[in-house]
Amino acid sequence: MTPVSKSDSIIIVGAGAFGLSTALHLAQAGYRNITVFDKGAEIPSPFSAANDVNKILREALEAWKTPLFAPHYHQTGFLHCVSEAAPQKAVNTLNSFRASAERHPEVRKHIVPIDSRDDIIGAVRQFQDGSLPGWKGYLNQYDGYAHSSNALKAVHEACIALGVQFILGEAGDIAEILYETPTDHANHQTRKATGIRTRQNTTHNATLVIIAAGASAPNLIPSLGTQIVARSWSIAHIQLSAAEASSLRGIPVTYARDLGFLFEPEPATGLLKLCPMGGGFVNTDPATGVSRPPDALADSGFVPAGDGRRLRRLLAQTLPGLADRPFVGERLCWFADTADSDYIVDYVPDTSRSVVLLSGDSGHGFKMFPIVGSWVRSLLEEGDGNQKVLRWRWKSPAVDLAGNWGDAVSWRVGSSEEFRDIRASRS
Repeated sequence: MTPVSKSDSIIIVGAGAFGLSTALHLAQAGYRNITVFDKGAEIPSPFSAANDVNKILREALEAWKTPLFAPHYHQTGFLHCVSEAAPQKAVNTLNSFRASAERHPEVRKHIVPIDSRDDIIGAVRQFQDGSLPGWKGYLNQYDGYAHSSNALKAVHEACIALGVQFILGEAGDIAEILYETPTDHANHQTRKATGIRTRQNTTHNATLVIIAAGASAPNLIPSLGTQIVARSWSIAHIQLSAAEASSLRGIPVTYARDLGFLFEPEPATGLLKLCPMGGGFVNTDPATGVSRPPDALADSGFVPAGDGRRLRRLLAQTLPGLADRPFVGERLCWFADTADSDYIVDYVPDTSRSVVLLSGDSGHGFKMFPIVGSWVRSLLEEGDGNQKVLRWRWKSPAVDLAGNWGDAVSWRVGSSEEFRDIRASRS
């Protein structure tokens, strides 16, 4: 089968970071018939893991400095440490990150060793009241963060200007991919997608369907099994006054590998974002072993008690004046996880190269927002249809979800917990 032509109809399911980036890169490359569907009523979609005030950036930074993305990139630096209570796995991860940065010919010039509390106070005066017990690591002045929701809005507008169509809300809620009747080629059954059907029972035809639906991808591609698992991490905020927010302006992204991380406050709202470190939460169906996000966003509108305690410790050690302030905007952020924490950018097997899966952000994919769509374009334009990056291929056989699926990923500290258990503990 020849690659999709630039006049063929292309449907992208999902208007989060991966879907929007794909629409942008394909439209910029001259693909003229692109429609993006999302069940969220607006962009950024409330169902997107990237609908947030900020995300850590450590990669693709040159792309973040290009005109479309630069307004949303903030090079505040990245203070990466462990406390005196950190487990060895956290220490090893920090050392691995540091070694990688120090090997980079450009980044290594921006690495500042952090060997004591005085080193931190010298670099970040706002932490002068913090105890910072045993904190050690490094400050990478090359890195920073992006205002993620604003970046999504900017790319959405750019896509519209390039002729991309968007169908949002109830009309954009996809029920299934539609296929032709399967054919038998040498006893190996194949089928070809013809489009999608919405939950309003409306059919839209397409030559190619790209699924960028995050943690909900298994709903549309059942053959994924447990290759993609819905996992969540907690997010909380503290509402600061204008004066408090101003006093923290310019602080680096501060990541205690064993506790969590925080950002400079969002200028428009004064919200200080906090995220705890841990293994995260899965929502496993006992009958199938597949983890999917809860049906209603409201079900995830809380921070589990253990995560809340970690955030209080993070604040007590850095900004103790805020340690007892109430949390606002608490929620669990669901994302598409893979066992090896790597992406899937590949054709779905046995679909005659008519369905592409773009998934596996594993909680760290947003940093690639400016370039991830180029990976899809490269796949489409490979004449033989094979994903040349081996680690991004379809990840069969599926793995077993039992117990600690995904916990072995090197940079994660802690073990998975079941969503039903933490939800029950609140009642």
